[in-house]
Amino acid sequence: MIRMMTTLPQQPAPGVTPAPVPYHRLAHTGRHRWWRPALGTLLILAGLPLLLAGGVAAVGSIVVLAGGPRDFLDRSAEAELAFTLLPFAALLPLTLLAARWVQRRPAGTVSSVAGRLRGRWLATCLLLAVPVVGTSFGLLDMLPGDGTEFTWTGWPRVAAGLALVVLLVPLQVAGEEYFFRGWLVQAFGSWMRSPWPGVGLSSVVFGLVHGLDSGWSLVALIFYGVVSAVLTIRTGGLEAALGLHIVNNVSVIALIVVTGTMDANSVTTAPAAIVDMVAVMIYAEAALYLARRHGIKSGGAVRN
Repeated sequence: MIRMMTTLPQQPAPGVTPAPVPYHRLAHTGRHRWWRPALGTLLILAGLPLLLAGGVAAVGSIVVLAGGPRDFLDRSAEAELAFTLLPFAALLPLTLLAARWVQRRPAGTVSSVAGRLRGRWLATCLLLAVPVVGTSFGLLDMLPGDGTEFTWTGWPRVAAGLALVVLLVPLQVAGEEYFFRGWLVQAFGSWMRSPWPGVGLSSVVFGLVHGLDSGWSLVALIFYGVVSAVLTIRTGGLEAALGLHIVNNVSVIALIVVTGTMDANSVTTAPAAIVDMVAVMIYAEAALYLARRHGIKSGGAVRN
């Protein structure tokens, strides 16, 4: 099972090097005030519709000025896919701005204890996630299905859909991870030493935001949220959570685009949820093993 330290060490004596600060406490800097996390959350939530409206207006103006169709934002499956991904992608810049402007700390401390996204570790996690997700897909394919028929929509639509997947899905995943596993976990960590309130609340909110096609779907989503949050704290950054999330979402949405099932309704069954949760646990344990082997730090210093 995944274990997590819930308390910080005692304050060091004068002349002793301070103990590394765990990821969930990185927002508790010398400039921390109790109201900063709340104000930052309000900024993110209030800024989201404004950023989306401005982006849509800008894109629409560019398309019209370039002589493109005025109805480019029709309710096609591709347009719906883009509008589904963009709100989550917009969380990324808003979260980084809230950390920098409201909490007055380096935005990179949302990424990891190193103050940046650790590229080699992220690449390692992406490679690790490929066989785990692939095996999970194979097992899910063996489960009894709902009889959904695949429809070939033609190369132009498939190409457009895959382009959206490549461009938007990594940003969508990053927005979710930076907000749920980053901002919310660190917000609670700035108020209290224990990481569990932040882990629990962020996981429940993550599950609720992603819809409720079934009770098992909610269980699997909350389980993923808890494990990925614990993994983030144990490895000192978002890279491990990003690796699994990116590979999973790119694979799932690309498959939906290619098979023409973007409009199909699916319900998560108990066996499917169990397969997902087992895959998440296997990935997490493997990531923790690799983190220890590669010397990935779980704590760092906070800049005031």
